[in-house]
Amino acid sequence: MRKKPFGQEVMSQRRPSASPSSTSSFEMLDMEAAPAPYQEVQPHWFFCRRADDSTSWQPFSLVDSVKLESVYRSSWDILVAVDGERYDVHINERKRYAVYWEQAPTEVRRCTWFYKGDKDTKFMPYSEDFSQSLEDAYKKAITKDEWKTKLEFPTGETVIIHNPKLIMQYQPIFAQDEWVSSPSESTRPRTVKRGVDSIIVDIPDGEPDNVDHLVFMVHGIGPACDLRFRSIIQCVNDFRSASLSLLSSHYKRAQQEDKIGRVEFLPVNWHSALHGDATGVDEDIQRITLPSISRLRHFTNDTLLDLFFYNSPTYCQTIVDTVASEINRLHALFKERHPEFKGAVSIVGHSLGRFSILHIITTKMMQEESNCQAQHDHLEEFLTQMDLQQYLTLLQAEDLDLESLVLCRDNDLKDLGIPLGPRKKILNAARRKDLSASDHNDNQSSGLVTQQSQLHRAQSVTSAVDYEHFDVGIGQVSIDYPQLAFHPQTFFAFGSPIGMFLTVRGLKRIDPNYTFPTCKSFYNIYHPYDPVAYRIEPMIVSDVDLEPMLIPHHKGRKRMHLELKDSLTRMGMDIKNNVLGSLRTAWQSFARLPVAALPPVEAGESSFPVSTEQPEQLQIKMGMLNGGRRIDYVLQEKPIESFNEYLFAIQSHLCYWESEDTALLVLREIYDKLGVAFDQPQQY
Repeated sequence: MRKKPFGQEVMSQRRPSASPSSTSSFEMLDMEAAPAPYQEVQPHWFFCRRADDSTSWQPFSLVDSVKLESVYRSSWDILVAVDGERYDVHINERKRYAVYWEQAPTEVRRCTWFYKGDKDTKFMPYSEDFSQSLEDAYKKAITKDEWKTKLEFPTGETVIIHNPKLIMQYQPIFAQDEWVSSPSESTRPRTVKRGVDSIIVDIPDGEPDNVDHLVFMVHGIGPACDLRFRSIIQCVNDFRSASLSLLSSHYKRAQQEDKIGRVEFLPVNWHSALHGDATGVDEDIQRITLPSISRLRHFTNDTLLDLFFYNSPTYCQTIVDTVASEINRLHALFKERHPEFKGAVSIVGHSLGRFSILHIITTKMMQEESNCQAQHDHLEEFLTQMDLQQYLTLLQAEDLDLESLVLCRDNDLKDLGIPLGPRKKILNAARRKDLSASDHNDNQSSGLVTQQSQLHRAQSVTSAVDYEHFDVGIGQVSIDYPQLAFHPQTFFAFGSPIGMFLTVRGLKRIDPNYTFPTCKSFYNIYHPYDPVAYRIEPMIVSDVDLEPMLIPHHKGRKRMHLELKDSLTRMGMDIKNNVLGSLRTAWQSFARLPVAALPPVEAGESSFPVSTEQPEQLQIKMGMLNGGRRIDYVLQEKPIESFNEYLFAIQSHLCYWESEDTALLVLREIYDKLGVAFDQPQQY
């Protein structure tokens, strides 16, 4: 089989086989009018996305494409930040690199010409060299008004420019792929288009530069986050896209008045650290795994064992350390790339990820003596205090100082040959020092530096869990829970087992006066059929049977089947009340009691102490865990889910990443605190 140029796959089409020289069938489409003068084609930049065995090309936003083209024309050898500065593009390498997470580089193209076979759903871009050849031939044809030009390429492909609107590509007859059923299929032509304006493709305008709020999203058990076995990165990408769409529809006025920018969502991946080479746990588990039902056992080892790991002091420490250090690393990197950012930070935890966050945000900041402010000002002193001065030369050889050490990851120090124990000490101590310096500078600028108010990191890696307002401790005694480099504004729990974990560990109630030491707002969000989710409010208010708050539909109404259910319930109540009213009247006649002996029934008032409408909920003091506001919020199930709640149980636990209702609740909590008005959505 002859090798084809990159991006040139053999496609099939419905037309019968045709020879490249058989152009008479297209002559009727020749344009009679004089062709327009030649205009240079406008390029648009695309990046390649590979998933399993499929390959697709996605357009950069209009804003990003303009930036890339500007740098390309200037011949600067620099990195260009794209996609909300979550990726960098190296123009000369034609590569797109992820900034915040580990991901293989993807190819980037400056695209001008596209092709599509009849079985393709989208147009694919030609390689840049192939496109340039087509553009040169097109320019010559339109300048000299010479059409039906045939271009033959060394690889055997033939392109015929019949006229400006009709350009076809033919594959060589002898170039047979294994799946081609007959020689005629290889000659079926492809449709060729010039310029991105001539094809159907959804090109976004681009994300706002200003970031109003930062949200870290921590995944639950296993490497996959939904039923499509997608990673946390892919799921957070969808959640971010949904939030951008909701901002355009529900905060349109604020956007038009330039009052808001956007909310940035960043994924926090801890599963790879637990199951990586550093712990060796996967290899140990594999040695004792039975050979039967291998696929199910592999799923169990890769997913369900995370629950057991969290209850193991050894691996629980790894999980909470990884979650905290990864959040702190992402936070420092985000501030480096967005120095103008002055907004608050929140955290989302899904499933088991929420419980690790719960323990982290319930740790108290420890006060230190005033002489701790002057500790390890230099790298040598910094390492000496931890008795790790033997690594000084190694770090200095890489031009690492304390500032750059904060941005290092575990793999960076591992590549330098530093063992696991020392590199964990170095990374955590460096980040504690960075936070201490930041707190010190902030306090100095506000004139609030006192011995009592200075908050610094303790010499140990972590701080103790606050048990003051709990009947019993909620954490494992042998675990040192790390601290974050910031105080989260809000903690959103998706499908949370927090209530169950606290209960089985002996916690009977939560003091209404209790608040998280480092986080003042908490939302427990769940789907009604989620088998992993549990409520929190009954642990605070146990003497009142209070229904959870129903999360509004993002289109501004209840789902139709829920409205119908409520209507039928009210209808049943009306019938019941009418029957009871008739029985009451009959009893009055039978007993011959004076009318005044019975309480009068006012017009529109029920004669039975059951209202047709849901009574307004009493003003219940919900405690301070969410600033006195409600904590439990339940999503509305979809109509198809209401037919069989067991069938959709697992899907319900994984639905939050694509839930627009959940995303809107998060946005409303964020922008309500910023004083930004919410546009009432159009009723559908």
